[in-house]
Amino acid sequence: MNKQRIDVHHHFLPPEFVAYLAKQGAAWTGGPKIPEWNLDLARETMARNGIAQVVGSVVPGTYWGDRSAAVHWSRHANEFMARIVQDDPSTFGAFAAMPLPDTQGALQELEYALDVLKLDGVQIMSSFGNQYPGSPEFEEFFQELDRRKATVHIHPSTVVPGAIVPQLTIPWGIVEFVLDTSRAVANLIYSGTMERYPNIKYIVSHAGGTIPFLPMRMELSRRMGYGEHAPKDVGSYIDQLYFDTALSTAPSTLAAVTTIARPGHILYGSDWPMVPEMVVEYENTALDGSPVLDDAMQHAIERGNAEALFPRFAKRKAAAA
Repeated sequence: MNKQRIDVHHHFLPPEFVAYLAKQGAAWTGGPKIPEWNLDLARETMARNGIAQVVGSVVPGTYWGDRSAAVHWSRHANEFMARIVQDDPSTFGAFAAMPLPDTQGALQELEYALDVLKLDGVQIMSSFGNQYPGSPEFEEFFQELDRRKATVHIHPSTVVPGAIVPQLTIPWGIVEFVLDTSRAVANLIYSGTMERYPNIKYIVSHAGGTIPFLPMRMELSRRMGYGEHAPKDVGSYIDQLYFDTALSTAPSTLAAVTTIARPGHILYGSDWPMVPEMVVEYENTALDGSPVLDDAMQHAIERGNAEALFPRFAKRKAAAA
């Protein structure tokens, strides 16, 4: 069967940005080193793995402690991705890079990326230095995202606050990335950001980190008084989230995320090329043979749910047919 997956967790690596990171001595903390990437290689990998369309994003994140550099490289990344999308809009989409924690810079880039470049949404990191989505400093930015009913992909920060433990040498991508994602989601809920701005459509990487395992703890804490800014049941906020399947197609993970995710809110993600192709193959094999999913659920995750969120892909597929 010829798969037609839509991959919402797929990365572009602008060569000049990668060269800048190398010059700065920036270390990639996810585990594997920053891989080789070019557009031809991306197309070949997609074809071999049943990926018909992608909504790409640039990682590592454009914030490495220097706000002026973040503004510059966010613009560079967004124009780089826009050229890819404009050259082949039936195949590619993109989440715009944002130079947070510079709120005013992010507002300017948001306007340019969505109104001029016509990108499909934005990507934010799970943290920026010691600041998290939902912090008061970002209120105006989230207000604008809500006004636009924007789609926002939350990706783990590659420089995770508090992750440097002298006697712990586990690569951050194994544990810390999913924990930082969980902190970001929890802060969006408890800060009241999701209550104030319900029109934002969040896609959370890696099946939501540990969020599928935390609703009871979060709800009980809310009822015990920690939820003054979150007046509704925690489950109602989780209902607003979408979850991608990058590195998360094991039966135990799918069982957890399908239990808490609202129908239609799980999307296929590969994490290529930040994981090698053999990992994508492993993810897909687990997804294809999952004891958790029936055929309808599998098709929805691989394509149908993303078509609903990004209708232009469905329209272009129909036009091509």
